[in-house]
Amino acid sequence: MPEDGLPTSAFEYDLPAELIARVPADRREDSRLLVADRAAGSILHRRFRQLPDWFTTGDALVLNETRVLQARLAGRKPSGGRAEVLLLRPLGQAGLEADTWEALVRPGARLRPGSVVEVAEDLMVEILDLLEGGARRVRLRTPLSTSSALERYGRVPLPPYIDREATAEDAERYQTVYARVPGSVAAPTAGLHFSRDLLATLEARGVRVIRLVLHVGAATFRPVEAEDPRQHVMHAEWYRIPPESAAALNEVRSDGGRIWAVGTTVVRTLETVADEAGKVEAKEGETRLFVRPPWRFRVVDHLITNFHLPRSTLLMLVAAFCGYDLAMRCYREAIRERYRFYSYGDAMAVL
Repeated sequence: MPEDGLPTSAFEYDLPAELIARVPADRREDSRLLVADRAAGSILHRRFRQLPDWFTTGDALVLNETRVLQARLAGRKPSGGRAEVLLLRPLGQAGLEADTWEALVRPGARLRPGSVVEVAEDLMVEILDLLEGGARRVRLRTPLSTSSALERYGRVPLPPYIDREATAEDAERYQTVYARVPGSVAAPTAGLHFSRDLLATLEARGVRVIRLVLHVGAATFRPVEAEDPRQHVMHAEWYRIPPESAAALNEVRSDGGRIWAVGTTVVRTLETVADEAGKVEAKEGETRLFVRPPWRFRVVDHLITNFHLPRSTLLMLVAAFCGYDLAMRCYREAIRERYRFYSYGDAMAVL
């Protein structure tokens, strides 16, 4: 199938509900791993702990060290009815300590400007304005710092398809082991499979571990509604590539090493800052980059990723990297082999 001009409906697939992973694997590296070789057009089935078998000395593993916020606030309306606020990103110059945020609210029809959600005696959320896409501008009214309020009253914002309340286990397992910089409302899920021991194994084999940050927004996971993907508007997400990471990436490339991106967030960040020759610039800012077929990748040689929702920008990025036909064949094979899908599911490595 020619990839230029693929409609959104080309990225549909049918997934049995029982294949949606609602809990993590017993151990991170015990997840299954589908290995797709683009050159050979082949598919292998392995375990994630076997991933180091495909690395060589001098390769680089690029991680997104964002940390998921406890951004889901459950409360009540003045009428006593239940309400929920999902904080998306701070507004203004105060960063995560801002009292004004962009947020999603439920029930949306009843939480108009002027409404207040009581989360606790010392935390109220006031609805200030309506924003595009059904979001709200809200203000946190609390004597606490914002970070303290979220730590005390916030919950891990599990994706809706997990369809259960977050537990104490989720507070740990819905974070990567290398999460360091708070700011995301969803995990960069490809990284959830890495244990500290697995990272140490890679480093012992001469693999350079390089870190950057992209704060994942909830809109990343929304399906593309328009049949023409070019009409889809990407939500802005903040990223940062520090100078030492940019220098290390450029050095690995000049020495002939291969760049392994852990997740679509890493791919989007690197493609945002790379020039036509693939040189990476140290930079921070917001990206709205939408990677879809056809796309010429300038930096990334190999991709580690999870299995993504139909019609999602994430699936389109994977199809751009794999090639559309191989990507959809991988998904059909994963369903046939009963892989677990989505955030807590199994993984793919694209060679």
